[in-house]
Amino acid sequence: MQVTSGMTIEKTLHARARRSWLLFALVMVAVSAITLFAVTRYGGRSALQSLEAEGRTAASLKVALLRAVLERPRALPFVLSEDRDVLEALQATAQTVPETLDAKLERIIAGTNASVLYVVASNGITIASSNWREPTSFVGNDYAFRKYFSGAMARGTAEDFAMGTVSKRPGLYISHRVGPADAPLGVVVAKMEFDQLEEDWRESARPSFIVDENNVVLISTIPSWRFMTTKPLKPASILAIRNSLQFGDAPLLPLPFRSAETLDSDAEIIRAVVPGAGEASYLRIRLPVAPTKWTFEYLQPIEAPVAAARREAQMAALLFLAAIAVLSAVWLWRRQAAMMTIAATQRARDDLERRVMERTQDLSAARDRLQAEIADHHTTETRLQGVQQDLVQANRLAILGQVAAGVAHEINQPVATIRAYADNSRTFLERQQPQQAIGNLILIAGLTERIGAITDDLKALARRGRSGEEPVEIGEALDGAIMLLRSRFTGSLDGLLIEPVPAEAIVTANRLRLEQVFINLIQNAFEAVEDDPAGQVRVVVTPVDGEVLITVSDNGPGIPPEILKSMFSPFNSSKEKGLGLGLVISKDIVTDYGGRIEVQTGASGTCFTIHLKKTSARA
Repeated sequence: MQVTSGMTIEKTLHARARRSWLLFALVMVAVSAITLFAVTRYGGRSALQSLEAEGRTAASLKVALLRAVLERPRALPFVLSEDRDVLEALQATAQTVPETLDAKLERIIAGTNASVLYVVASNGITIASSNWREPTSFVGNDYAFRKYFSGAMARGTAEDFAMGTVSKRPGLYISHRVGPADAPLGVVVAKMEFDQLEEDWRESARPSFIVDENNVVLISTIPSWRFMTTKPLKPASILAIRNSLQFGDAPLLPLPFRSAETLDSDAEIIRAVVPGAGEASYLRIRLPVAPTKWTFEYLQPIEAPVAAARREAQMAALLFLAAIAVLSAVWLWRRQAAMMTIAATQRARDDLERRVMERTQDLSAARDRLQAEIADHHTTETRLQGVQQDLVQANRLAILGQVAAGVAHEINQPVATIRAYADNSRTFLERQQPQQAIGNLILIAGLTERIGAITDDLKALARRGRSGEEPVEIGEALDGAIMLLRSRFTGSLDGLLIEPVPAEAIVTANRLRLEQVFINLIQNAFEAVEDDPAGQVRVVVTPVDGEVLITVSDNGPGIPPEILKSMFSPFNSSKEKGLGLGLVISKDIVTDYGGRIEVQTGASGTCFTIHLKKTSARA
């Protein structure tokens, strides 16, 4: 039974395999046909786009060359219209025109791109020409019928491309009127021929030509196309051209072009018969030639490049399809082989799932143990952080004793000043001068507020806080500091020189704390020069680039090197009664508001410089 079942399953699998291979072959044939058709069209379109980009680049260069050729001769008629010899010649009779004007025109034409330069009187007769020595001289010829003559006489300037009636050579005539519009004297004309330009264009071996607003070919790399048309002309247009002799007796026949396809851009594909090359397909590109009404047309051969691009696309597609076919065949074969081993794979999968479940249980147990260890680590870390905070607070309280000594140092000045004001108040009361006494009491009240602020700083240290910031005028803070220093130095500060404080010297700090800094620095400076009758202390305030610099300098003996090294360390002082905390407190206050203190010392004195952030607002 099992053998029979196995044979049946094998036959069924073989039948399915044959149907699969037949379906695979049909699909590959259909996909190959569709793919080859698509890539052939894509390769052709891509080649056309590349050819159009290449052609537009080449056409732009040729147009640029044409515009460069046109630029220099355009200025000749205008310049000569103001020339004294030309004006005198046109104002004189035709018989009195000197040959020097002909010679002058002959010299001028030698250095330009123009072929002929001549002067036409108001009656249309040429009175001077650069080709006056040649048999085809324009002198004496009547050009009144030419558009470039009538146009310049009427509008001041004119341009006209035509076949020469004397030279029988085509060219562009550029003219400019001589004299005012209401009394013209004549016209100066420069003729340009484009033989060299056409020769330069022929180097690219691509048909190139210029057509005017009537679709008549003016300049061409193929001489037989000159004066042919890109579109059939109306009989009225042909008659007008014949009457003006613009193109002589040219037949004005249409070019051998036949439109085949118009692209998304303004380019088109045409069938054209080119002399020496026969009929072929070309990409026709048009570009305007500013500032003229001309259009430049460029024919780019497309048959060979498009065919090559299509072959490359087809070859790439065939290689791709071959790779897809091989990969698909291998996949189909492997799929059929895999179907024969589905049962064994299923058994292996069941065994694997069982082992995975066992391993998952082991990993879950390990995860639970790891989570318990992590929880223990978190508990230990929390306890460690608490111990660290306690240590930090203990450390702050330990230094609180040092700071208390500093606070006592800072309170000495206000207390001494209060004592001086109290003694003065008693004297004023004994003299029956209550107003002066009341003024001293007001000052005493202010000093008590200062003592309170200092003690608040001590409390803020214990609470991990600091005094609030506000805009402070340096001048006011200096005035407060000087008021307190007068009691220390018996009310006289003769050696103190304070430069005028700029109004914009406003910083972000706390006024009372800033006064503490100024008191410490100025007091230290006076103590450094107290034994010198010529001692002097100088204070200068300078706003500089977002900062305010306050310098306190003296002309004392300077700071000893051993003191300078640890100047900002607590309890380091060169004075017998000093605590060594004044500079430490000053540095902490300045640093607290984002500033810094610098010191320079020497035999000629010491200078402390305070840097504080400048602000433009006053609370």
